[in-house]
Amino acid sequence: MRSSRLLSILLLLQTHERMTSAELARRLEVSSRTILRDVVALSAAGVPIHTEQGRGGAIVLDRRARLDVARLDPGELQVLTAAGPDAELLNQIGLKAHQVSAQEKLTAVALRGRAPETTPLSEVLLIDPTGWFTAGQEQDLSDLLTAARRRRRIRLRYRRSGQADGTWLTADPYGLANKAGAWYLVADVGGAPRMFHAGRIDRYEALTDDAVLRPGSDLRSVWHELVTGLSPTPGVEVQAMLRSTRLDLARRILGTRLVAAGVPEEGWTPITVHYSDVESVRQLLQFGDHIRLLSPPGAIERFREIAAQIVQAHAGGVTDPRPSAGGRTRPGRPGAEGQRSA
Repeated sequence: MRSSRLLSILLLLQTHERMTSAELARRLEVSSRTILRDVVALSAAGVPIHTEQGRGGAIVLDRRARLDVARLDPGELQVLTAAGPDAELLNQIGLKAHQVSAQEKLTAVALRGRAPETTPLSEVLLIDPTGWFTAGQEQDLSDLLTAARRRRRIRLRYRRSGQADGTWLTADPYGLANKAGAWYLVADVGGAPRMFHAGRIDRYEALTDDAVLRPGSDLRSVWHELVTGLSPTPGVEVQAMLRSTRLDLARRILGTRLVAAGVPEEGWTPITVHYSDVESVRQLLQFGDHIRLLSPPGAIERFREIAAQIVQAHAGGVTDPRPSAGGRTRPGRPGAEGQRSA
């Protein structure tokens, strides 16, 4: 047990170079006193590790120390070769060449340690991080990643969803995160955590100022904070009947908003959906006549209003969606519909 913990300490310090005993204790779920005893043991064994005393002190591993890949067991090597980051995703942040080179080295070592009767894990396991029906991003985000690694402030112009133009702001970056094939910049703005969809960052530039990050926060903790905050607050609980053949589709579309599905009754399944507000019920319109809202009355009424607006917008054939001077939708050009059908 202790040998495993000692190796974990070395791996963490190789990643972060310096960490406090409290940080290591939290990661390994032991006391700070245990960590300090482990550091003494590692130092006595010849590992170039030492402690820095005083305010801002930490446990430091000599940066010249490197983990020998041969120390990884065959199972660990197999996992690394099969579950490494996607090459095309890393290409967007300028790391594809390093990934390909590392993959070749890991594969060569893993094959030597593989049991002869087994097929390599990378040949029977495929992990595709991209989302369904998405074209992906073609931005070059390597400069953005470099600025984050150098802990430099970033000035960027960001366009919020639904807005036509972006707004300039200054951010203190923790790093980049990828979820379902999309890149996000995770940063503080004015000391508050934010995530920025890379596809809506129009322009950016690294500044010479050092980034001011919140003490005790890192990319993973801030990302978790942001993702948790996106979970829908159950301000409105919608009860509905959904055609049973659409239940799998509903799970994909609604995600965590779909909190319950009952027992099917004659081809229909009762479901419960949580939304933060009544206006969000417009999402359920995409199920068309495969859904029937039961409660609450306010959600049903808003659902009807939006449906009626859709019907009215498409009444009378083809229309020009641009508003006229009086605010009404313009009628289509005479003969336009006939020209299209011809």
